[in-house]
Amino acid sequence: MLRDLKPTDRINGFDVRPGHYTINGATPVRGGVNFTVSSFYATSVTLLLFKTRAKEPYARIPFPDSFRVGKTYSMIVFGLEIDKFEYAYAIDGPYDKDKGLIFDKTKYVLDPYAKAVTGQSNWGEKQDDSCVYKARVVFNDYDWGNFSMPSHPLEELIIYELHVRGFTKDKSSGVENPGTYAGIREKIPYLKELGINAVELMPIFEFDEMGSYRKFNGEQLYDYWGYNTVCFFAPNTSYEADHEHNREGTELKQLIRELKENGIEVILDVVFNHTAEGNEDGPFFSFKGIDNNIYYMLTPDGKYYNFSGCGNVLNCNHPIVRDFIKNCLRYWVTEYKIDGFRFDLASILGRNEDGSPMDQPPLLKSLAFDPILGNVKLIAEAWDAGGLYQVGSFPSWNRWAEWNGKYRDDMRRFLKGDSNLAWTAAHRLTGSKDLYNPVHRGQNASVNFLTCHDGFTLYDLYSYNEKHNFKNGWNNTDGANDNNSWNCGFEGETTDGNINALRIKMINNAFATLMCSRGAALFLAGDEFCNTQFGNNNPYCHDNIISWLDWSRKEKYKDVFEFFKYMIAFRKRFHVITRNRQEATCSFPSESIHSEIPWNTDFNVNTRMIAVMYAGASDKNPSLDEIVYFGVNAYWGTVNVELPALPTGYAWKLYIDTGRNSNEVITEHLNIFLHDRHYAMQGRSVIAAVAEKIY
Repeated sequence: MLRDLKPTDRINGFDVRPGHYTINGATPVRGGVNFTVSSFYATSVTLLLFKTRAKEPYARIPFPDSFRVGKTYSMIVFGLEIDKFEYAYAIDGPYDKDKGLIFDKTKYVLDPYAKAVTGQSNWGEKQDDSCVYKARVVFNDYDWGNFSMPSHPLEELIIYELHVRGFTKDKSSGVENPGTYAGIREKIPYLKELGINAVELMPIFEFDEMGSYRKFNGEQLYDYWGYNTVCFFAPNTSYEADHEHNREGTELKQLIRELKENGIEVILDVVFNHTAEGNEDGPFFSFKGIDNNIYYMLTPDGKYYNFSGCGNVLNCNHPIVRDFIKNCLRYWVTEYKIDGFRFDLASILGRNEDGSPMDQPPLLKSLAFDPILGNVKLIAEAWDAGGLYQVGSFPSWNRWAEWNGKYRDDMRRFLKGDSNLAWTAAHRLTGSKDLYNPVHRGQNASVNFLTCHDGFTLYDLYSYNEKHNFKNGWNNTDGANDNNSWNCGFEGETTDGNINALRIKMINNAFATLMCSRGAALFLAGDEFCNTQFGNNNPYCHDNIISWLDWSRKEKYKDVFEFFKYMIAFRKRFHVITRNRQEATCSFPSESIHSEIPWNTDFNVNTRMIAVMYAGASDKNPSLDEIVYFGVNAYWGTVNVELPALPTGYAWKLYIDTGRNSNEVITEHLNIFLHDRHYAMQGRSVIAAVAEKIY
């Protein structure tokens, strides 16, 4: 039974009492607000209250020693009107820089559990002092009601990675609320038409795009991507169309709800490997003021390890930090109904406090077995900037999936015609079991991708041999050099019709291959209509058309868009592609590898034509076989292919052939049957054929 709590003390004009110690952050309670903050080494904590946008606090309320339990300070302050104040903390404690103790009671410290950060709502608006962040109390009273939650098996996901601002910011998007959560809502009919069943949002935790603000050649550059988190519990309010104070997150929740109502799961790209506080020269606004030597990995002399490449590294396997991360993920799952998380530079999450890799990292294990996160997809970017590369070996407990970086690299090389890759490509097509042993990793460990935010778009992958990052301001030294790209004979844009036709064919080849590979599939928003970044493979700092989607290209490349739609539908339609089904009556194996000769896998250094055949009983009619043949000819000349013999009464029907003109690659409606099982595959093309019952 709830009871009215009465003040026990009066401090600096405010009625107060000890608070709820297990409720972190600032939370509305009956008659007031509960403030809870923990610090292991602090000697005192003072709550600071500010008028809206004020630089100096109008009230300082120190937590009495009697309001402290263990290392946790908690206090209810009565009579506060939630929409009338902002808050921060002043925390005092020992100062010994060599030991990483850098308490400074003159600094304003942001609550790490804050649900909203003030002064961040207007994109590109630089604060007077970018190191001063304050928090706002938020009502968590959004009514989710009763609605159907999609729950797609991971291996059946078709993930669409997008940047909230860049997705609709350009006027060509045609939305009323460009660059916002609401703008994405306006595009839900488009996402349904495309056919994807999951979106992966690049970082939406509160970040300050002005944190790395600078000018280069007169152009403003920003921390556009958002991989420098300021606060892990607060949504980025500059992505809101409607800035409703004290109800931050409502617009995001409405977006998530409508996506789910349309069968689309929501995955967040989360950054727990470092924060925006940077190194010794970086700002001091949150963890540095709470327990610097606990939250960050420090060298013996108190400096910051930098396995993230961004100045600092969160000390993820310290018990306090581990609990913080778990609490954060639980919050996003319970309050925002998030379906999964992609962990940026996740190998850092498996490092010990001294930076060394751990065999069974406590954080990763605790997330794998956490009951609240039990149905959530956990996806690791299984490497870091410190040289730790764990693709195929990331600690998993049969729960963690991985961004399959080897799929990207190997298939890019194979598709452009590199030699000695036939067997490697065959493994990648069939789920990379050489990396992910099904006995230990199950059938859903691999998230396949050829493009993502980090690197070339699919159009640029076949338009540029080299990165063109000069507009980033680092003399083209930033961004990856090993792109495994091919410009098809000319660097950049060209009017040569043959080159442009080849580029479209290569794009179609790549996407068809992705859709016909086992494992979850991920691709970059805009690839479906040949969006370009003009050869920039690291546009992290560009808030302009380099990073924004140019929706006018959807009409220009409508044949590509229609092909993407078709291949997504093809993958969904033939379930044998995504995983083993009940054994086919014809007794074909669930998957088999072929060369231009059926069942022949005598591959050599020059083999550039491979095929995979998937077979199983149809989900809709178990008495019928579902058999799909997918062939890739990465050779530049024609290869005469023989398809496997089918059971009596079946014949191969050709569904796609990218060797045809771009508006004719979908051949299903042409009723082309390969009764003699032979087909001349054009150079650099892919085909898909399906066994159909003819009598």
